[in-house]
Amino acid sequence: MKVILRLSAKPDKVDELKRVLIGLAAPTRKEPGCLSYEIFQNLADPSDFTFVEEWASDAALDAHWQAPHTQDALEHGAPLLAATPDERRYIKIV
Repeated sequence: MKVILRLSAKPDKVDELKRVLIGLAAPTRKEPGCLSYEIFQNLADPSDFTFVEEWASDAALDAHWQAPHTQDALEHGAPLLAATPDERRYIKIV
């Protein structure tokens, strides 16, 4: 399963959110069921971040959301967001 997650930082909180996201990447990549985990920053709009993730199962993704490092990132990152995150889950059809 692929996950596309988009986050938008408050204009004055871009660097702070970027640090939170960078800190989330390494422990997430070590999680069971994490097949791929990349975070991108939009060149035209630096406040726009996009995650492209691949998980072995819904259970692995659910466990990720409960992991201590994810909960910590949510706690510190949520106040830095300009809008509600947009998470979409996909399955490959071709």
